[in-house]
Amino acid sequence: MGQHADSSIYYVPHGTKWPMVGSLGLATTLVSAAMWMNGASAGEWGMYIGLAIIIFMVFGWFGQVIRESEGGMYNSQVDASFRIGMVWFIFSEVMFFACFFGALFYARALAVPWLGGAGNNAATNELLWQGYVSAWPTNGPGEVGGDFGTIPAFGVPFLNTLILLTSGVTLTLAHHALRANQRKPLVIWLAVTVLLGALFLFYQVEEYAEAYGHLGLTLGSGIYGSTFFMLTGFHGMHVTLGAIMLFVIMIRCMRGHFKPDYHFGFEAVAWYWHFVDVVWLGLFIFVYVL
Repeated sequence: MGQHADSSIYYVPHGTKWPMVGSLGLATTLVSAAMWMNGASAGEWGMYIGLAIIIFMVFGWFGQVIRESEGGMYNSQVDASFRIGMVWFIFSEVMFFACFFGALFYARALAVPWLGGAGNNAATNELLWQGYVSAWPTNGPGEVGGDFGTIPAFGVPFLNTLILLTSGVTLTLAHHALRANQRKPLVIWLAVTVLLGALFLFYQVEEYAEAYGHLGLTLGSGIYGSTFFMLTGFHGMHVTLGAIMLFVIMIRCMRGHFKPDYHFGFEAVAWYWHFVDVVWLGLFIFVYVL
């Protein structure tokens, strides 16, 4: 069915094996990971096999969708479905990070002050941990994880903030180039965006090495260490996925994919990358600065 076919006619995809393959890969990965964490030696290899199946599924399924899109098989209704699906996906990601920000807020603004006897909670301090003085950052009562230092906000984190904000600008320039059907600037700006994403990840690895090697800040450093690494670590994972998707989009642009008036695949990745940028701004403010 053509891309510009009657919008009242909806494209129904043919039968496909990829959902089943993806389900098999996810189930194998999760079950094997659980086995590995409980001491079963076969779990490690099972997890690697599951991840390999997932990677195989991603290449196969995405390749099929790309071929169908380039073949003009999607009409305006399918395009609208893709957009709605991407909106809901990003909403789920918003809720995902909201849980971790909520945990940080609860620990910092409520639980730690209560343990220190703030407000009308003097009895909490006396009964649960007498003598504990609330402060942030903290590893909690009992000095869980030992002493640690914190990453200065206006060092690597500030540099990474500038890098991500700049990557948002370069991606927007690439989008404008695509809409103007200017292929060379499109590919150049996309390449710059991918490099900026890789640079962000390089500095995050450097930051983690500094935290573990010199500052004593680890995932086991009490409530501050756990919230710090959960928030920044999951964000780094999202940057990694976003950079991979941008690289794939760049290769597709080099092959002549996408049209000035029809390029949802590009837009979906751009939405995701801008979402990652916004999350980092929240991280920078609430984890590093305040």
